[in-house]
Amino acid sequence: MKNGPMEVIRGSGNVFRDFRQPDVDVRQFKALLAAEIIKVLDRDALTVRAAYERTGIAAADFSRIRNADLGRFTLDRLMGIINRLGSHVEVKLKVKPAIRPRHATLA
Repeated sequence: MKNGPMEVIRGSGNVFRDFRQPDVDVRQFKALLAAEIIKVLDRDALTVRAAYERTGIAAADFSRIRNADLGRFTLDRLMGIINRLGSHVEVKLKVKPAIRPRHATLA
């Protein structure tokens, strides 16, 4: 590790965008939904087995969510899990134009 000064870079608020991953908005939304599911599990002190008994959703799915292994989940499936846990999802949508890098103009 360097001993010199460190550069601080402000993130966009979406780590997937900052690391130039594909499907950044979907990945971010999935991560937010998974975090809410984990909050409910923690708040209600539910093990993955207890969550299965409450919802009928496989304990392995809750383990995947806890481990942030979200590749097998669609957005609607994650929302359905939240619903089965006794909560609901409210989405507010804000669309912004994409920031495009400026290209130098040739004179």
